[in-house]
Amino acid sequence: MPPLVVQEQAGGCRLRLANEAWGDGPTLQEAADDLVGRVIRQATAMRARGLAFSKELSPPDLRWLDFLYEVGELAVSGGDVRQRIVGLLE
Repeated sequence: MPPLVVQEQAGGCRLRLANEAWGDGPTLQEAADDLVGRVIRQATAMRARGLAFSKELSPPDLRWLDFLYEVGELAVSGGDVRQRIVGLLE
């Protein structure tokens, strides 16, 4: 599981997942909803378009890509994506 960090901000909070995705909201619940939506969109895009990497950038974190693949598989199979992403908070 990528590290999940809760940060307090003016007007709410931010959940940051492995410095790869985040969610913002006035409450922890809304920040979690935002984070889950962003991760699902990343996973869906990766599954739909595949992967392409620039030679000019550092290589991607394979652990993050594995996590996105797992989330994508859960989403397709109707699994509990939310529990997998923010389960540690609940």
